[in-house]
Amino acid sequence: MDEGFVPLLRQVPGFVAYYWVDSGDGVMVSTSVFEDQAGAEESNRRAVDFVRDNLAPLLPNPPQVMAGQVVAAG
Repeated sequence: MDEGFVPLLRQVPGFVAYYWVDSGDGVMVSTSVFEDQAGAEESNRRAVDFVRDNLAPLLPNPPQVMAGQVVAAG
C-alpha cells in the first residue's frame, strides 16, 4: 500500500493522513483523513479504481466504503 496507493492519496488536495490497520482474522481497516469532503470523495474514487485494478483478485469480499465527519479527536 505504501508504494502504490498511498502516493495516489497524497496527490489529492486536502490530504492529511492515511492509516492501514490489521485488525486480525483477515480484517483490514483503512482510514483516510482530508481537510474537506471533496478530497475525501476524490480519494474514494481513486480507492475504487486502485482496488479494482490491483487488489480485487486477492480479496475474498468486496471492500466496504464509509464516509463521515470527525466529531472528536485527541
